[in-house]
Amino acid sequence: MTFPADAAASHSPNGHTEEPRPRWWIYRGTGEPLRDTTLGAVLPAAPPWRTFTGAPALPPPPEDEEETVRRLGGGPPARTLTKFARGEAEMVNAALLLRRPLLVIGRPGTGKSSLAYRVSRELRLGRVLRWHISSRTTLQRGLYEYDAIGRVQDSAALRAVAGDDQEKEGAPTRPADVGDYIQLGPLGTALLPYEEPRVLLIDELDKSDLDLANDLLSVFEEGSYPIPELLRARRRQPKVKVLTDDPAGEAEITGGRVVCQAFPFVVMTSNSEREFPPAFLRRCLVLRMPEPEEQDLAHMLAAHFGGDAVEQLGGPLIARFLERSREQGGLSIDQLLNSLYIATSYGGEERPGDLLALAESVWHRLDGSAPGGGPGWGDSG
Repeated sequence: MTFPADAAASHSPNGHTEEPRPRWWIYRGTGEPLRDTTLGAVLPAAPPWRTFTGAPALPPPPEDEEETVRRLGGGPPARTLTKFARGEAEMVNAALLLRRPLLVIGRPGTGKSSLAYRVSRELRLGRVLRWHISSRTTLQRGLYEYDAIGRVQDSAALRAVAGDDQEKEGAPTRPADVGDYIQLGPLGTALLPYEEPRVLLIDELDKSDLDLANDLLSVFEEGSYPIPELLRARRRQPKVKVLTDDPAGEAEITGGRVVCQAFPFVVMTSNSEREFPPAFLRRCLVLRMPEPEEQDLAHMLAAHFGGDAVEQLGGPLIARFLERSREQGGLSIDQLLNSLYIATSYGGEERPGDLLALAESVWHRLDGSAPGGGPGWGDSG
């Protein structure tokens, strides 16, 4: 598979000529999935300082088309490279090339989280691993959880059964493996030795405890982490199967340590609610999410509702949405989706002006203030 040279123009699936793209761009930003190839065949080699040696390679992760469609829509994905899309694609490709996490900063509702799903769909990287952050989140919860209490209880129950049924043939004589009580978290699963990068979404990182960003540094640099409970047992059990964050997923851990093979594509979102340590920022690439343009919003609506609905009502709705967003300091793309759903849920007897006014009623300010302009749900006019 070849990519256009820096000075050469390329063509989108709809036949339109696009701006030239650098040769090292893997993520094209159009939404069209890779065809007749795998990412491993076109992904440039990692820098020597970002090469990892985890083995043996695991099978490809499961797909999660249902969640992807829920977030991105199921309509035709192809879009042209607007300023919004090109800025996004530049930083995604740089993160893939350098094997570095991508910190996406922007106001709420600009599609920061959706970026992980767009990359996964286009590069065919399978199910997105999602780690939602709160003030109580710790690094270990993202890596793995060990149910020590459950293991103690099961061992006690086993001893009780064995004491009552010592003469009974086939009675259990040993506790379950330690691996039965360990489940890898989203970050821990992403660092398993997959041949191609897993997509990991670390959502709302700025809501975390102050120490989490610093705690992530070592894991991102090393591309690996130990599981102490398995390290202690590695002489008796050098290889242990554990559960992963994927549905019904399992992985075999050797020597009590997880080492990645392809560094995951990590998207960390931030609403600019706090500053991050300089050492953390130095090891990340930073994308400041631009405001979507009218064409970007039309593509998003068409993916969810189809082109006909956008043609009939989308134009006036998008124009008014952008105007109101500027007036109120920013609205969420979800609010636009909700308003078009309202507008398309009524029959043909309503006048377009009435539909638009009703649709605008969900455009309240993101700071909790009352909507400005347009009737509210309880208004009669």
